[in-house]
Amino acid sequence: MSRPWILICPSSRGIGFHLTRHLLRTTRTPILATTRSPDPSPLHTSLLSDLITPLDDPSGRLSVVPSVDVTSEPALISASQRAASLFPPDHHHLHLSFCLPGILHVEKSTSQINYNDALETLKVNVLGPMMLMKHFVGYMPKKSTDMDLEGTELPKHAVWTNMGARVGSIGDNKLGGWYSYRSSKAAVHSLTRSLDRELSTRGGEKCMAVSYHPGTVKTELSREFWGSVRNDVLMEPEVAVEEMARVVMGIGLERRGRCWDYKGEEVPP
Repeated sequence: MSRPWILICPSSRGIGFHLTRHLLRTTRTPILATTRSPDPSPLHTSLLSDLITPLDDPSGRLSVVPSVDVTSEPALISASQRAASLFPPDHHHLHLSFCLPGILHVEKSTSQINYNDALETLKVNVLGPMMLMKHFVGYMPKKSTDMDLEGTELPKHAVWTNMGARVGSIGDNKLGGWYSYRSSKAAVHSLTRSLDRELSTRGGEKCMAVSYHPGTVKTELSREFWGSVRNDVLMEPEVAVEEMARVVMGIGLERRGRCWDYKGEEVPP
């Protein structure tokens, strides 16, 4: 029987930080969190600080892997090896994966495109998820995997979640601009679709991939735009991650391979 574990990358800030705390509080499943810092101790302490859970003591379920830079393949190889040592694949499988790296440089016109900024955006937002997929998808269940989910709060099938965005929708692009960020998120949606085809082949109905649009969340990524967003639309991180967990863990196999938002509605390609 194969026991589940959860990957959240990165967990050191924004949505990743609050999602890690939410899943520590609402599940009994071990979590592998990541940070770019070479010292994992501060993040480990922060994630557990004042955390109240009715289920168990979560401290034994949290592992923080340091020095994880998604633009460095050697760093991801090291993180993957650490995952294998913590959760030996012969009797563990990756059940929930939240692939969350993202940066934003805004260009309102082509004249504002900066080559180095655009390149950085593509490295983090596209190659980051791609390399995470390369080194962690192999831990997801196969058709032959006998999953032991007794006593968990997890969906019956494993889910890989890439951080998408509504601005990555080509059909829904009514305003233009944001060239590097829009194109990077369109690429993420494409990555998700391709990954889901691979997971369907190797895992059948036991695993799938989706992209997720969290809405406008009050994190550093969106700080520049807080003042231009209605209060009833701008979400606090704690609320946003509750919706994220609800939607991702509730998505059925018939909705695989596509992008969904915090309302559970599809973001068009």
